Amino acid sequence: MKWNHFKSKLLLKYTLSYISIFLIPLVILTIIIYHNAVDTLRSEIEQTNVNQLTQAKTVIDERMKELQDIAFRIAYDEQLTRYWTHHPYYSRESIGALVKYKATSSIIDELFLFFRGDNSIYSSQGFENLNVFTDRYKFNSWNETEMVRDLNSVQIPTMRPAEQVVQGTKTQNSMLAYLVPIAPNNTPAHGTVMYFIHESNLTGLIDSILSDYHGMTYIFDNYGQVLAANYKGETITEQEVNALFSLEPGTHSLSLNQEPHSVVSVKSDAGWTYVTAMPSNQFFGRIVHIRTFIVLVFSFVVMMGTILAIMLARRQYHPISDLMEFIRLKNDPEPSTPSNELEWIKKTLHDYSQRVDLQEPYARNHILLMLLKHGHTGEFPAEYTEKLGIRFSRSHYFVVTMGWESHALPIGDNPERRPVMQLMNDVELTAFSAYAYGVELPQPDQLALIVGFDAETGHEASLNARMEPIALALQSIAAEHTGVSPAIGVGNRYSYPEQLNQSFIEATTALEASMLHGQGSSTFFNALSGSGTQDSSFWVPKDVLLKLVQSLKQGSYDVAVQMVSTALNNLKAEMPSVPLLRCICFDILNTMLKTASELGIHHVVNQLPRVTSYDSLEDLEKKLAGLAAEICTHVEAKSETEESTLMDEIVAYIDGNFTDYDLSLGTISSKFSISSSYFSRSFKEKIGMNFTQYIWQKRMDEVIRQLLHTSDPLKDIITRVGYLDTPNFIRKFKKETGYTPGQYRKMHSPNAADSTDDDDEEYIG
Repeated sequence: MKWNHFKSKLLLKYTLSYISIFLIPLVILTIIIYHNAVDTLRSEIEQTNVNQLTQAKTVIDERMKELQDIAFRIAYDEQLTRYWTHHPYYSRESIGALVKYKATSSIIDELFLFFRGDNSIYSSQGFENLNVFTDRYKFNSWNETEMVRDLNSVQIPTMRPAEQVVQGTKTQNSMLAYLVPIAPNNTPAHGTVMYFIHESNLTGLIDSILSDYHGMTYIFDNYGQVLAANYKGETITEQEVNALFSLEPGTHSLSLNQEPHSVVSVKSDAGWTYVTAMPSNQFFGRIVHIRTFIVLVFSFVVMMGTILAIMLARRQYHPISDLMEFIRLKNDPEPSTPSNELEWIKKTLHDYSQRVDLQEPYARNHILLMLLKHGHTGEFPAEYTEKLGIRFSRSHYFVVTMGWESHALPIGDNPERRPVMQLMNDVELTAFSAYAYGVELPQPDQLALIVGFDAETGHEASLNARMEPIALALQSIAAEHTGVSPAIGVGNRYSYPEQLNQSFIEATTALEASMLHGQGSSTFFNALSGSGTQDSSFWVPKDVLLKLVQSLKQGSYDVAVQMVSTALNNLKAEMPSVPLLRCICFDILNTMLKTASELGIHHVVNQLPRVTSYDSLEDLEKKLAGLAAEICTHVEAKSETEESTLMDEIVAYIDGNFTDYDLSLGTISSKFSISSSYFSRSFKEKIGMNFTQYIWQKRMDEVIRQLLHTSDPLKDIITRVGYLDTPNFIRKFKKETGYTPGQYRKMHSPNAADSTDDDDEEYIG
């Protein structure tokens, strides 16, 4: 079958390479052109806003100057003197004069004339008592008393910020009050002219000049108070408003309401500050035509370039495809999703040479065990894990450990035992979107399961709730196929496979507690450790100490150091008193020393003076890390020594009992209380060959020895060395030596003449 070009990753790589040659510069150039167009348009819009806002500032300044001029004319108008306004006859002319002055400015809503010391005030409506500011005009924060005080004491033109004013029974309006003292002939001010101005009159001037502007508008006085504002549906914090006032004149980019804005600020000669703030996304709405044109040109160039890239890639790929097809036909391998054809060609022969020696179940178990113990796969590269079917593509992972009581399961090579491990080797839990990899542990009758499942990130409780049915489903599967429900321990959930060593330590700790409750019990580490409960006593959390103890017992230095760091970081965050802090620190140290004592590492007690003399928590953390390193080093060394000693004992036992036909992997594993996979792997590492090969070689050597030094019948010799199937042994003997046992005896034994098994070919028959 011809190799499918459409599935070729190498062809895809070539195609992408050619596309990248022109696509990357094209993308960069397009981005530069696009951003340049956007920046240019933005600059033009901002400059237009600056010019328009400056124009609006000029108009408003002129309106304010007009109001001051009106007040000046009022001060010198004889019809508006105190005498005329108080005269019963001429007061009508005074009111008429005020009406005329009010009409001269379009922004005035009402005009008042107040003579200081009076209890009345004059407006275009006529003579009124001061209670007009409680009856007809009621300010939100400017009461009558403060208003009268300001009317009598203001020395310079003063604008009050806009606020809500209730006009009679009408709805509220936002209005400003502008107070201008009047003092003709440079005498002390004898009165005050007060203008009421609708806030919309000022902001409307700005809006009319800015035309299609869509954004916020602010007018600040000299002290940063907002005199008038038009929010256009947006609201910002007081801190952001103060930031707008503090800006220098010109254009700026600020983040308001967590959105980028273009801000323009100008200042008037009177000290007022005018600010506009436009959302930056409005600029992009004005470049639709530019963007459309760029997208069309870009799409056309990409399409033509892609066609050309495919043509060039196929031309370069064709010779490689022919070579790969030739190798495939000669060797008949079936490539399965190779990284690319060149890699597949290079590794084909290498894979054949390794396939003979690769013992997938043992290698797979070793890789997973390394991941559980150390958080990595050791010397095995990722390609080996993929080849062995180990893939980590789920969002969350945790470890479940299972254990059976002694003699709860059949021992030896009983056929009821093996399917358990084979069944739990790969478990797919479709209902839970989860899978599990089984790992046989060195301890007898124990099994670990690496569980991966997919779940969206959510609350901790909901994720933990997903774990419980998965763990119980695995327990049920094991119970169904063994007839005995195992005790299980469940570690916490993590997001990365490299953190499985922590979950394994937690699961092992939970299993120890679970075994105390008997077969079929289940314990979750988070429940065991009391996670989620509030502890206000500042003590180190129970789960941290449990994981610290278990990591020291297993010689897992990385996890132990992490637990020490976690414990001390919690203390740094809680900041207990110094006596309590030292007490808690000694609790951590006591936990480590007690664990070391239980492991038989007694000499670490001699380090107490060094460890307890610390100057800071950082210093203590370094010393505890050193203590953990020493304990873990001793545990590892002790484990290696015990393993080496155990292997020596096993080899000695095999050498003394290899003639026992009941001798097998299962019986030896049971006798020495280790798992079969652990024994098989360790045995091969020590001897250089697997258990079956070693037994065969020992029996083969013994058969040859007896063939050469005795004249016993061949069948008796074969039976004595532990083989009951004589024909099968003779066939294997001939395959290895090239001769049958009888022929071999004739060629090499001085006693060949006395042999009675010259016709051993009859056993092959």
